[in-house]
Amino acid sequence: MKNFKILLALVIVLSLVGITGCSTDDTTGDTLNTTPEAATGDTMSSGVVTGSGSTSVEKIALATMDEFMALNPNVDATYEGIGSSGGVKNADEGTTEFGAASRKLKDEEKSWGMTEVVIAYDGIAVIVHPSNTAMNDITMDQILGIFKGEITDWSEVGGTAGPIVVVSREDGSGTRGAFEEIVGFEDELSSDAINAEGNGNVQVTVATNESAIGYVSFTYIDDTVKPLLVEGVEATVGNVLNDTFPISRPFIMMYHEENMSDTALAYIDFILSPEGQEIVEEEGGIPVN
Repeated sequence: MKNFKILLALVIVLSLVGITGCSTDDTTGDTLNTTPEAATGDTMSSGVVTGSGSTSVEKIALATMDEFMALNPNVDATYEGIGSSGGVKNADEGTTEFGAASRKLKDEEKSWGMTEVVIAYDGIAVIVHPSNTAMNDITMDQILGIFKGEITDWSEVGGTAGPIVVVSREDGSGTRGAFEEIVGFEDELSSDAINAEGNGNVQVTVATNESAIGYVSFTYIDDTVKPLLVEGVEATVGNVLNDTFPISRPFIMMYHEENMSDTALAYIDFILSPEGQEIVEEEGGIPVN
């Protein structure tokens, strides 16, 4: 009887050890990912993510994709800056999984039935050459007159006499669409305006022409150009958030659900996560949360 009790106790001890071992294995298995990659979901993502669209969104898209791929080494994510209208069209036709626009969708585009996700907000700065010291502030009416070609000399708006060189974006640009809609001159751009493709080209054109005026996303403001106050309000993130800067817009990603892989959806979720929104802010965008 004594030997039986000893044997029984040994069996119970061995059983408890086995249970403890199974529990330990479960916590390190594939079903519970506690590594940094878990920031994008319960398990690491893998596959390809494709996007295209606004050049204003491009910096944010590339930076968030870089971090998403760092967290998920088996993901290959790409983004092509081709303008908002091209991105919306690509998303609708499934050429890329999602598109990005730096403006609100037009009624026709909305009728295509895509899901819209606002990932950030942005302001559009009116910029001149840094040597244009006579100009510091401009009104919405003056902007309207300049870009319609009704005001052609800087002396007409309080600047030093000389011709105004108008620099705009290419047709189909989200920045151009938003700027024209907000200022109020859709399809009325001066025929003398220089059309530059991409925010970067507008920035360079203004930075190299002392007579120029243009507009760019906040993400393209640097010391090579001078942003003007608009209606006395400085072009800052804070003034977009408090709704005092008059020229601002959303950054939108749009897609058809059936065209999106789980990995692409995980990437959109990542942009909206605290870490993703921190990157948005680092790249000059205004976080949505």
